[in-house]
Parts: sequence; structure tokens; C-alpha cells
Amino acid sequence: MVKNKKRSYAQYHLDLGQSDFNFHNCSTCGFKYSPGDESDEKTHKEFHKNYTHGIQFKGWSVERLIHMPTMEGGRIVMVLDCDSNAQKNKVKEVVNLMEIELGNGFIFHKFCKVLLFILSNRVAGCLIAEPIEKAFKVISNSTDRCNDAINTKEERAKPTILKFGDISFQRETVKRSHSASNTNQLDEDVGGAVICEEVPVPAVCGIRAIWVSPVNRRKRIATHLLEAVRKSFSTGFVLERSQLAFSPLTCSGKALAVSYIGKRSFLVYKSNILNSVEST
Repeated sequence: MVKNKKRSYAQYHLDLGQSDFNFHNCSTCGFKYSPGDESDEKTHKEFHKNYTHGIQFKGWSVERLIHMPTMEGGRIVMVLDCDSNAQKNKVKEVVNLMEIELGNGFIFHKFCKVLLFILSNRVAGCLIAEPIEKAFKVISNSTDRCNDAINTKEERAKPTILKFGDISFQRETVKRSHSASNTNQLDEDVGGAVICEEVPVPAVCGIRAIWVSPVNRRKRIATHLLEAVRKSFSTGFVLERSQLAFSPLTCSGKALAVSYIGKRSFLVYKSNILNSVEST
């Protein structure tokens, strides 16, 4: 005779648009959890820490360090597709976090070079670069509307549009809610169109994505990452700032590009999203 095994039960809910199931949505990290539930509280606390400060990083015995003599504090590590699974898995963790703000499924593929900014045993920032062959020059006055919107803290929900002659490419950013009190955040997505010249120019390095954890913004980490990729992307020579090309940007990204390049006209390119697959 076979005894009946003890049954276990799990409670499920149908989400039909109800305003609440006693869940709380964190305004900073976007994590939805049930207050008072010990497991949920613990999971949220860990996720919130990783989101705001960066994922924990204990270091590797062998690291591809990029020496930056002008940088005080922290270090920059490069990861390539030929590196160990442990290193590539860490990159995937960081990319998953980046996708909360930058959108899903387009950031990383096996031909990318990934730069991690390590600070206080956490990944405080990440830059993902890829080899490209051509880019388009932005017409300088097309960024004015975007910069004016940032200066007046005007928020809009329009996507970024790139125009090459009669052809337009549109990128929408899927984002979580953020704290309205954080005036230093760089991730405001203020809409606007970037108008480009129709004739492409030769280009080598494309900045596919760049991200800094919220509490570490305004610390020049993004600038250090851009300096490091200029130095390390091509063997034997250092790229000029004006030789870096950027994938479709949010307005905060446009502001970073203008500030870093030193002029309103910079290079942009269209990433081949269809061929973007995670390295294995």
C-alpha cells in the first residue's frame, strides 16, 4: 500500500490590472515585493543594493587591467569573449542590471569589448564597445532641444529618433520608475530627434552602451570609461575623442557625448541589433 504524499500548496494570483495585491513597487529600483514578507524583504534589499551601488565583485586571479594614471580610486577591467565563463557570467549579471534602464536584448554580443569600473568591491560602471566600419556625423543644432529640456528638467516620454536623410530609426527605452528626489540622476529620457548628415564617415569604435550605478553618478566614472576605451580599443594607438561613435542615445547620453567630445557635433551609428546575441 502506497501512502499519500504530503501535498504542498502555492498561492497564485491572476494579474488583471488590479491596483494592488498588497505589493509595494520600489520607486528607486522598480522591484515589486510584499512588505512584511521576510523572503520578499530580503530579496528586495539585495536587489536594491545591487541596483544602486552595483553588483558585488570579489575580483579574479587574472584580470585584464587598463592602467589609467589620472584616475584616483577604483580600477578598470576589460572582458572579452575569449575570457573565462566566470568573467563572462559576471558581465551578463551587469548587463541584466543595465537593461532595467537601457532596454532589453540589444546591449551585448560576442564581438563586444566590455569595460567594468570596479569601486569598493562592486561594479560601479560598465561600458560596452563594438567594432564598426562607419558612422554618421550629427548636425550640431539638432541636440539643442534635448539639452534645453535637460536644463529645464522637462520630462517627456518620446523615443530617441535618428534621421539619415529620408530614413528614420527609432529606439524606445523601457525604464522602471525612479525617485523624483534624485536630482543627480543621469538616466532621464527626454525625447528629441538627432539629425545626421546623410553621407557616412569611416569609424572604428562604437559605444554600444554606457552605464553607471545611481549612487556613483557625477563622479566622472563615465568619463574614465570613455578614456579607457580610447586607450585600449585599438592595439598600438589611442583613438581621438572625436573618433568615438555612439549608438542611439537618451538625452542624458547625448549630454554626456557633447560634454566629453567638447562640441555638439559627434558621431552616431546604428547598431546591428538583429545580430546581437549573448556570448556563450
